[in-house]
Amino acid sequence: QLQLVGSGGGLVQPGGSLRLSCAASGFTLDDYAIAWFRQAPGKEREGVSCISVSGSRTDYADSVKGRFTISRDNAKNTVYLQMNSLKPEDTADYYCAVGEDITHVQAMCTVVRVHHWGKGTLVTVSS
Repeated sequence: QLQLVGSGGGLVQPGGSLRLSCAASGFTLDDYAIAWFRQAPGKEREGVSCISVSGSRTDYADSVKGRFTISRDNAKNTVYLQMNSLKPEDTADYYCAVGEDITHVQAMCTVVRVHHWGKGTLVTVSS
């Protein structure tokens, strides 16, 4: 069964950090570009961090640039999202997706031709 499962979310105070993981099973991440998306209640989905198949290119939404870092560990079949200097507006359900390439659209990034969507992990930034 093909799965992408996110983990690492939780409650954190403003200014704090979290590291999210998205682990693949049933297939390997080696051949895919990967993106982290988020969606807050009542808001549109936003592509926040993206990484190319080779890992040589990364891209970020303007809203998180300089604070979030995406990385991939193909040996562990996992992609990570390091989130620093968190703000209340970062509160959302975060989930990953894999596709054929990454691209920048308006103020966010995304993957081209999504093959699989992951299950999310909730991040709440609040004092």
